[in-house]
Amino acid sequence: MQRTADSKTSLRIAIQKSGRLTDKTIDLLKGIGLRFDDYKRNLLVKCRNFDVELLLIRDDDIPEYVQDGVCDLGFVGANETQEKGADVTVLRGLDYGVCRLSLAVPKDGNIQSVEDFEGKSIATSYPNITQNFFKERNINADTVTISGAVEIAPRLEVADAICDLVSTGNTLKANGLQELKSILESETQLIRTNKKLSPGKKQLIDKFLQRMDGHQQAERSRYIMMNAPEEAVPRIKEIIPSLKSPTVMPLADNGMVAIHTVIPIDEFWIVMEKLKTEGATGIVILPIESMIL
Repeated sequence: MQRTADSKTSLRIAIQKSGRLTDKTIDLLKGIGLRFDDYKRNLLVKCRNFDVELLLIRDDDIPEYVQDGVCDLGFVGANETQEKGADVTVLRGLDYGVCRLSLAVPKDGNIQSVEDFEGKSIATSYPNITQNFFKERNINADTVTISGAVEIAPRLEVADAICDLVSTGNTLKANGLQELKSILESETQLIRTNKKLSPGKKQLIDKFLQRMDGHQQAERSRYIMMNAPEEAVPRIKEIIPSLKSPTVMPLADNGMVAIHTVIPIDEFWIVMEKLKTEGATGIVILPIESMIL
């Protein structure tokens, strides 16, 4: 009997059992305070301190499990969701598991452009995305569906080229291939079922998202402290790309203040020299564990 999305109170979240997304997803869940045991040995794991259970399955099964309401949420690559054509809602892009689905060809081959794929065969684990790419361009190319070790297909003369996930490109080079065209940019996404959810589940999802957003904002931010002349505060406020107005406190030294604020980590090194020019000293930068937005 198929489980409906509102048939129980606790959230069921699907994550990859083992693979390139597993550790990052587990770290994220731990970072938002979820505690659970034996996730490496069990398929279904109950969290000890949040009304959530994790279902650990193959990543290519996750979109359909979420679509069918077997799971309420899922952490999965955009490549899998698009390949399955799953009827789900993408709640967040999560900035890890970043890769691209690319066409790659033998370095010494005769395929030099997308148009050269006319009449050729492509080995891939993503036949739907690949076929749609060529169909949109009116190019007749055959796909050969392969699970794993796609990059060896041209050497075995199974196919003329491949369409596979690429991160660094080192695997392609090791197999005498070169990347020709990226057809999909992918990252880990948090997806939600479109099945009807009970009010209780909706509240749990809101709390879960609030924790996630706070944790990810904290990872991208740093707490910064500095001392500066009081007269320089207006200019420093213009320099600092803070999330909120900075805290300014007088120091024992006349005319000096302490300034505390939160800034995006990517901006810190850009503004540091400007802060020093305005007389800021004793600049300290600290990591933030979590934030309430």
